[in-house]
Amino acid sequence: MSFFSYLDPRRIQWGATWYAMHSRILRTKPVESMLEGTGTTTSHGTKLAQVLTTMDLVSLGVGSCVGTGMYVVSGLVAKEMAGPGVIVSFIIAAVASILSGVCYAEFGVRVPKTTGSAYTYSYVTVGEFVAFFIGWNLILEYLIGTAAGASALSSMFDSLANHTISRWMVDSVGTLNGLGNGEESYPDLLALVIAVIVTIIVAVGVKNSVGFNNVLNAINLVVWLFIMIAGLFFVNGNNWSEGQFLPFGWSGVLKGAATCFYAFIGFDIIATTGEEAKSPNTSIPYAITASLVTCLTAYVSVSVILTLMVPYSAIDSESPLMEMFVAHRFYTAKFIVAIGSVAGLTVSLLGSLFPMPRVIYAMAGDGLLFRFLSHVSSYTETPVVACIVSGFLAALLSLLVSLRDLIEMMSIGTLLAYTLVSVCVLLLRYQPESDIDGFVKFLSEEHTKKKEGILADCEKEVCSPGSEGEEFAGPLTNTCGAKNLPSLGDNEMLIGKADKPTYNINHPNYGTVDMTSGIEADESENIYLIKLKKLIGPRYYTMRIHLGLPGKMDRPTAATGHTVTTCVLLLFVLMFIFCSFIIFGADYIYDESWWAILLVVLMVLLIIALVFVILQQPENPKKLPYMAPCLPFVPAFAMLVNIYLMLKLSTITWVRFAVWCFVGKSWIF
Repeated sequence: MSFFSYLDPRRIQWGATWYAMHSRILRTKPVESMLEGTGTTTSHGTKLAQVLTTMDLVSLGVGSCVGTGMYVVSGLVAKEMAGPGVIVSFIIAAVASILSGVCYAEFGVRVPKTTGSAYTYSYVTVGEFVAFFIGWNLILEYLIGTAAGASALSSMFDSLANHTISRWMVDSVGTLNGLGNGEESYPDLLALVIAVIVTIIVAVGVKNSVGFNNVLNAINLVVWLFIMIAGLFFVNGNNWSEGQFLPFGWSGVLKGAATCFYAFIGFDIIATTGEEAKSPNTSIPYAITASLVTCLTAYVSVSVILTLMVPYSAIDSESPLMEMFVAHRFYTAKFIVAIGSVAGLTVSLLGSLFPMPRVIYAMAGDGLLFRFLSHVSSYTETPVVACIVSGFLAALLSLLVSLRDLIEMMSIGTLLAYTLVSVCVLLLRYQPESDIDGFVKFLSEEHTKKKEGILADCEKEVCSPGSEGEEFAGPLTNTCGAKNLPSLGDNEMLIGKADKPTYNINHPNYGTVDMTSGIEADESENIYLIKLKKLIGPRYYTMRIHLGLPGKMDRPTAATGHTVTTCVLLLFVLMFIFCSFIIFGADYIYDESWWAILLVVLMVLLIIALVFVILQQPENPKKLPYMAPCLPFVPAFAMLVNIYLMLKLSTITWVRFAVWCFVGKSWIF
């Protein structure tokens, strides 16, 4: 009875306790706290160096993706899954990656001059608990990626040395049981040394580490050009003839696409550099797009040469690009490609280690990890303590855990982050302005009141935000919010409009239709909508009314925002169930069991219905320099792809993931 007496409502204020926990889980971080002069300075008074250009960001994104994708994944997928159809697999995977990439790009504009990537994005959107969950798993992902990169580079050196390094390790140090499957391996001292060296490079300064990254990418580019030119002398069109292009059919191509998707994982490194980029709100979206397109070009071109030089069945799955020249007795090319392989793997290792201390730094600065981890060196202008700690943990992991076990755990955290970023984009775009904590004040020069009708049009035409993040804030100089212009009061609506007929303020279509073009406001520059309207004709507006689509003057309310939030949560759960059944109940579907087919059709219809309900809700009218297109379809499809790929991972990966999450849950609570 003494135990239950402690639970007496008269002794415990359950309401206050629940409110405190609920507030902590759902509290968000205002964007104003991260504006220059407030949030970018750590408790030690030192800011990260703001030195990265757009080309530096593109180089980081390309380097983090292109290494293993070009030198390993292309051959593996071609031989075992898709044959020459690996080209199509890479294209499909690139499209799926771009869906997540555009969501990242929008957030890079929404929250520039911040670090932490998806962690920060979710903190200002959905709350502290989800933010910690994402950040904690990003740390795991980068930690494993760094250890795996060091182990892969060690294996490359060992292969070039005819395995003398591994034999010496076994004879001199001994063996140990690798964590996970229990296979015997040796303590990889070379991987530890590699991880320590790269940690020092990252810790000594962002300019030095990015410069090193650029040099390695230049070497990679030269080797890629060599492969393209030299390979043309050995191509054989018969390798694609008579059914050889798709030897495993379209099912093999789709299976290969799931593997190829992992070759594009890593572009999110760009989103962790917002605080160190010179112009993050323009550089980040451009760099994400450019890096994905560059990686796709490299993957497809290399796959074309590889499958034309060597029959898909004869491709070496471990070192495909080196061995394809050996098959034609061009041994000099093997060593040239080996140099490129070392450069590519090194830059991929750098791409895994570079963002990890920045995520740790962001979380520590918010008080979710030890505060000392947010220390920034005044000499190097990097989070040096976080660099040392993360590098030490990665080096230790690469020493003790086998490469195979590391590879199995590499993708789950990143895929989860991609999914939740897509969720956040859907939530934000349909919320009323008053519910987006800090976003409106940060992205608009209007801080005092909303403006409707002709003043809203003035904001679109005259007062659009500039390219720099700091231009979104600052004191107002006139009623329209435009800087350095004399105030003309309400007469400012006439600026630049004298030669155009305008609607009277009492006109029923005022604010929605441009008098000269007959096209709704905000859509006059969208060429696709113009073509669609010309194709459909006058029935376009009738169709929108019948479908219940919102008009341009409709604005989100608390009720519509709640509707979208509910639909997005249901969509996430339903997609998880749908993908689980597609993967684990595939046998019933292939056997054409009536109940399995009916269940799949019902779930597809429910998913379509939820997306359509979201489509019927009005979007927030605020415009950004970059916005993800085709809402809600792009984020919804990105969610579906990422959830499917997560569920394709092995059981042991999910077990390790659950253990890591449990440790994180114990930490935050």
